[in-house]
Amino acid sequence: MKLRNRFTLLALALGLFGVLGARSQIAPVSENWENHCAKCHGADGKGATKVGKKLKLKDYTDAAVQAAMTDEEILKVITEGIFEGEKEKMKAYKDELSEAEIKELVAYVRKFKP
Repeated sequence: MKLRNRFTLLALALGLFGVLGARSQIAPVSENWENHCAKCHGADGKGATKVGKKLKLKDYTDAAVQAAMTDEEILKVITEGIFEGEKEKMKAYKDELSEAEIKELVAYVRKFKP
């Protein structure tokens, strides 16, 4: 009987580690950009998409645009989103992306700099 209980406990522990391990895996930054950002900002970061033009998004390939943004500002926007009054202009990703994934997106935006 003891052996059976140990086996059950071991199986539960391994199952729990498997679930936690799968949850802690982060997606590649390019995949996160494609899934969460490219629809508006474009694959190239220029914001020249239909939605990007409508929202008058900044062109991240413009050196002046890059110089006007701090990493902390970009991090805050990705984490908390952007609101105009109560209207959401950009979705917050704090509940969908890990802190590491958000930091990788900040670095990804910086790579558009000429």
